[in-house]
Amino acid sequence: MQHITGISRHQMRFSSLEDTISPDNQVRFIDAFVELIDISKLDFAIKTLKTEGRPSFNSKVFLKIYLYGYLNGIRSGRDLEKECLRNMEMQWLLEDIRPNYHSISDFRKDNPIGLKKLFKLFVSFLKDADLIGGETIAIDGTKSRAHNSKKANFNQKKIDKHLAYIEAKTQEYLDTLEENDGKDNSAIIQNIQQKIERLKGNKFRYEQLEEKLKASGEPQISTTDNDARALLVQGQVVEISFNMQAAVDAKHNLVVATHTINRNDRNALSAIAIEAKENLEIETYTALVDKGYHNGREIEACKQANITTIVAQPEQGKNKERITENYLISKFQYDQITDTYTCPQGETLKTTGSWYKKTTDRDSYEFKRYGTPKCRECPVKDLCTSRVEGRKIDRSQYADAVAENNKRYHENAELYRKRQEINEHIFGTIKRQWGYNHTNLTGLEKVNGEHSLIMLVYNIKRSINILGVPDLIAKLQKWNSPYKAKALLLIKTICLKLNTANNFYPMKLAA
Repeated sequence: MQHITGISRHQMRFSSLEDTISPDNQVRFIDAFVELIDISKLDFAIKTLKTEGRPSFNSKVFLKIYLYGYLNGIRSGRDLEKECLRNMEMQWLLEDIRPNYHSISDFRKDNPIGLKKLFKLFVSFLKDADLIGGETIAIDGTKSRAHNSKKANFNQKKIDKHLAYIEAKTQEYLDTLEENDGKDNSAIIQNIQQKIERLKGNKFRYEQLEEKLKASGEPQISTTDNDARALLVQGQVVEISFNMQAAVDAKHNLVVATHTINRNDRNALSAIAIEAKENLEIETYTALVDKGYHNGREIEACKQANITTIVAQPEQGKNKERITENYLISKFQYDQITDTYTCPQGETLKTTGSWYKKTTDRDSYEFKRYGTPKCRECPVKDLCTSRVEGRKIDRSQYADAVAENNKRYHENAELYRKRQEINEHIFGTIKRQWGYNHTNLTGLEKVNGEHSLIMLVYNIKRSINILGVPDLIAKLQKWNSPYKAKALLLIKTICLKLNTANNFYPMKLAA
């Protein structure tokens, strides 16, 4: 049987790196974009030229490495070093520069602020390229596992459990020593004494952890990564993780704002919503958000920032007073003019006007209390409340904003259903397809930098899929950016190459 044969490995070939890269290869856009920007203005650490010794690498080299690496699912410094040696695309991108893994890893670790600002800069480009609508934005978060095991995370309950075990085990060993006192069991006694000393050392470490926990004022502490927290992932599943927030524009499902926190979503809405507004430099927009973010204070903050929220209304919790469905709080009508409630029986609940403060482990707010003395004589009181003094309704200081939001939620059910279509697949792509479901960096600031890089390459990948590399570079050329002047010549050169290569998407060059 005849097979297809290859060429001889010893045959000489004459070609350039340029000939190996097709006109629509994504590395051409990476090169054009990185060369366009002045990274010193984005607070990247710049390697200074030395008068003696080996010259340093240009910081743009490492930025190109990481953009290419994360676009292709490669994030390890050692793996990126290998790609610099064997990958033709990487050789073209870096002009065959080959840094070692340590220098590569240091760049990501040392530049979290620069990476966050670079993400925002690219969002600005996408807006100018008319790829972002800025009218409807879906907000959500996802958990990213931290570089910290569950065993290295402690709260007071867990510390108390360990201390109690040490105390019980120590007493058990002391009792054994007493039983063997005076007997010829020197080996057993020595072994037990070593175990007691080890327990003393463990007790000292847990007592130090307890002091550190109390001093921090936090409910938990992690020893490998001090900023990592045990967060609820799904149902009753808890992971030591960070919470990556993302605001996604509805036009092309591009991420317009992102940051990472180490708490759950309940108090996170206003920060990511306002960040999206600032990144896009718009007056207002509509935010679609799931019920995990439903918080009066956060909804009020968005209202003050001129952001229209449609946050899903959570289901009412279990009824401690055994209230029947016809007498739920939603059945009581509030009159804003008279500042009163009317119950289903037609009675008016009034307030004294005094404000009370309520603080829980998740929230803190002020409220007014409403009631009526006629509750005690009501014939259906047993259906409404079990309190002797009658039914009381607490109205939060944020009740107006919450009521407006809940009304919009019920009136815009079809629009709200688009929320999952807009942002859920982004987390699926990043975590399931690309495998970016964890971070190997420690510290909230560094993790923020890496997650900004992940969202940046997602936007690059998606914008390339929408427009293609040549058209995207053409828009980059026309971009009215403060970083444009130094790189215009380079982009013109790239565009000329794209035009002359099989007449691939002809572009008009700027004068």
